[in-house]
Amino acid sequence: MVEREDKEVLMKALIYHGPGRRAWEETPDPRLVEPTDAIVRVDTTTICGTDLHILKGDVPAVEPGRILGHEAVGTVMATGDAVTTVKQGDRVLVSCVTACGRCRYCRTGMYGQCLGGGGWILGHRIDGTQAEYVRVPFADTSTYALPEGVSSEAALMLADILPTSYEVGVLNGRVRPGDTVVVVGAGPIGLAAITTAQLFTPSHIVAVDLAASRLEAAKRLGADVVVGAGDDPAAAVAELTRGLGADVAIEAVGVPDTFDLCTRLVRPGGHIANVGVHGAPVTLHLEDLWIRNLTITTGLVDTYSTPALLDMIAAGRLDPTTFITHRFGLNDMEAAYQTFSDAAETGALKVVLSRNADG
Repeated sequence: MVEREDKEVLMKALIYHGPGRRAWEETPDPRLVEPTDAIVRVDTTTICGTDLHILKGDVPAVEPGRILGHEAVGTVMATGDAVTTVKQGDRVLVSCVTACGRCRYCRTGMYGQCLGGGGWILGHRIDGTQAEYVRVPFADTSTYALPEGVSSEAALMLADILPTSYEVGVLNGRVRPGDTVVVVGAGPIGLAAITTAQLFTPSHIVAVDLAASRLEAAKRLGADVVVGAGDDPAAAVAELTRGLGADVAIEAVGVPDTFDLCTRLVRPGGHIANVGVHGAPVTLHLEDLWIRNLTITTGLVDTYSTPALLDMIAAGRLDPTTFITHRFGLNDMEAAYQTFSDAAETGALKVVLSRNADG
């Protein structure tokens, strides 16, 4: 049992009960299993679009009974005997990707492909962070002690959306100074791509989305041109690029139509960086694309960029709290899910749930 002041043996958590079914309910506290584990009290967590994909049944590896969530900032409550870099009482970021630190992939910074029991496991193959407490395997290499002056809300955005957009979108897409970058999908991941693409001073950033509220957010966060419902993305990009097409197209939705749109917006010799989580097959029209010298990349975030992004936040170079639109207490998990699920109506980008927001 987690060492807690109230000595309870049960906690509350958001539990998946199969497609379309979830519940915020009591479940046993997590326990240390391996000497490399830490138990973290969840002080702040959030909901990801991937959680919605799980609830739709798009991720069959997630079994009923699983606690969802893979993003958190919290306080270390207990550690296994082998943990050396964090200790009880430390405030830490819990990464969405767990790393054993020893396997071939971890040794080359590809933590998302960890062969030693890590990768994306929280809220996927083991219980996750949408709970009062969470067990974090490989705590030395899967948590980050937070410096003074970095708020929990700012750090929380480094658990997933910022490194995902930066690594899988901007870096895989090879954004360079002077490029025209199109981001298809202005949800949290797309907005984070818009934010981090600016680190490379592209000449234009174009945001494509159907929701007016998200396009407003895109403009606020740095998009130069926004393309909404009823507009022609290809015409907008052609006008900016003298008919050449975008240098980089970042797919941040995860449906066949948006991937296909990216293939039509990018110029010959350009890059398509797929970030969206796809739950349905996508047709790759090689009969048209083979001749265009395109580079298409996919990827699960590795989080190798987290320390650098954390330094940028600490230095005031990045302020990811601008993605947050709604705040809830941890016990308001169901209301937070409803708000996030109805983003077209609520305008939700990132919802944050905090322990200290409870009454």
